[in-house]
Amino acid sequence: MTLSTTRRTLLIGAASTFALPAYIRPATAQTMIKVACIHASAVENAWNSRIHAAMQSAAADGLIQYEFSEGVAATDYPRAMREYAEGGARLIWGEGYAVEAEARAVAADYPETAFLMGSSGGPKGDNFGVFGTRNHEAAYLAGMVAGVMSKTNTFGSVGGYPIPEVNLLINAFRMGVSEVNPDAKFLNSFIGAWFDPAKAKEAAIAQIDGGADILFGERIGTADGAAERGVKAIGSLIDYTPRYPGTVFANAIWNYRPTIDAIVADIVTGKPVGRDYTEYSFMKYGGNELIYVTADVPADALPAMEKKKTAIISGSFEVPIDANEPT
Repeated sequence: MTLSTTRRTLLIGAASTFALPAYIRPATAQTMIKVACIHASAVENAWNSRIHAAMQSAAADGLIQYEFSEGVAATDYPRAMREYAEGGARLIWGEGYAVEAEARAVAADYPETAFLMGSSGGPKGDNFGVFGTRNHEAAYLAGMVAGVMSKTNTFGSVGGYPIPEVNLLINAFRMGVSEVNPDAKFLNSFIGAWFDPAKAKEAAIAQIDGGADILFGERIGTADGAAERGVKAIGSLIDYTPRYPGTVFANAIWNYRPTIDAIVADIVTGKPVGRDYTEYSFMKYGGNELIYVTADVPADALPAMEKKKTAIISGSFEVPIDANEPT
């Protein structure tokens, strides 16, 4: 699939000027940051949908001009980056996980353009910033709620791949469970795919057969298995409750807008963007939150969780980050 067939555009406001390097040009009332996003998956995919919704929100607020491409294969990714850079984008957003070396090489060739890439590596130079997904705090709080709801004391989780960002999420959920339920036991599966609902459902059912009665769904499809077998599930990144009423009782939501606001502010004020923006996914910035269905959660499960949430936001408690593969 070529870039031209996957590109969509949402442009608001006048075109930007390009006389100065992107990361040191101040914005005026007539200019906004032109942002080009290159999505490896469709923007409807859970992770991508959170970035896409945040970009749309920023564009609707007049903060940025937004255009994007979706379904861009790794082999075509560097070309897409170069095309957007040549087209005058001041900020190129992307997913560096499958194209780390290539993405960094492109950024080096366009020092006047700011880049923000999802990456497991560090920033580079003045123009290559990185971010990581962090809704682990909400996952911890979800675990605290789940920990007092289980009848079997066995909790399952279904992930895509055992990469650090997935591992720390599942481990945070487990830590939250264990805080209120020291007798908890855990099951876990990785399906070897980012999007395979059938595999996720199969893994979920296997865990239910193994005794789990509450599942943490890092991957789409987990709740399908829970719904079929009549147990409860927790969603991640997006709100799955409308799709699975009576099954999904809580969701560890990721909000990307604070990250956008932070890097745009750096560009507007002339600061280099070669830094790690992961912190803006933390709860104290509004970067993640736990939402739950009050009617589906026992009242006695909430006070301890709410107290812990207050401590997280204030900074008096930090959810440990454990990136080791969960056993």
